[in-house]
Amino acid sequence: MNTTFLQSTIAQSIEMPGKGFCAHRGAMTSHPENTLPAFEQSILSGAQMIEFDVQFSKDSALIIMHDGTVDRTTNGSGEVAMMDSKVIRSLDAGSWKDKSFSGTQVPVLSEVLEMMPANIWLNVHLKGGFELGKKVAEVILEMGKTHQAVMAVKEEAANGARSVSDKILICNMERQSGVLDYVEGTIAMDADFIQLKGPVTPDFKNYVKSLHEKGIGINFFGTDDPVMFKQLFDLGIEFPLVNDIVTAMEHAEEFGIVPVKPIR
Repeated sequence: MNTTFLQSTIAQSIEMPGKGFCAHRGAMTSHPENTLPAFEQSILSGAQMIEFDVQFSKDSALIIMHDGTVDRTTNGSGEVAMMDSKVIRSLDAGSWKDKSFSGTQVPVLSEVLEMMPANIWLNVHLKGGFELGKKVAEVILEMGKTHQAVMAVKEEAANGARSVSDKILICNMERQSGVLDYVEGTIAMDADFIQLKGPVTPDFKNYVKSLHEKGIGINFFGTDDPVMFKQLFDLGIEFPLVNDIVTAMEHAEEFGIVPVKPIR
């Protein structure tokens, strides 16, 4: 049986969240960031979107890590791009956060996609250019995740992704000199999402209107402040990125946000 076709058929019937909270690097306040335990906690919390970072190792494995080195989030040392994946995967990526996470492994993209429910948005932030965009898009396509995986990329990586398939969802990260340029550039790129940043100004209302008229979803980086949650949702921004997804979801009902019941 063609499993990719089956996954794609199932995905067509799945309703994705219209708004909610994006767990930045998973549940990174309470768990080691960019690890399977952090993502699992985000799922348990009812997150509508989960963000994680992808970059190449020396042997071109798709490593889930934010920093360019392993130093901060593992017990090792060195540049990700200069290390073989076998070495990176042998490191402890959990005990720096808490000893209860000792032995947690640095994941690769296929593991993360495999564990994710089909009805949560995936904010896949790429740390690289054309070749990384191409390879990540190939994995997303192969694993039947095109309905939910949004590649947060600059133009070079977007071109790589689009060389694979026009089904790949793109969040433009090619931020220009100002917000207006960024909005206009996102529309010109024909991107599916944008990721705005603060500070929020009175002009944001017009930016949101212009983006929504083009069918572009809006993420916002980032805040854990409930007062700002209200401001963002009132403006029509769909997905604020939060470091503390557990606490953010405690405010979900205030904004008419329903915790996601995962579809595996």
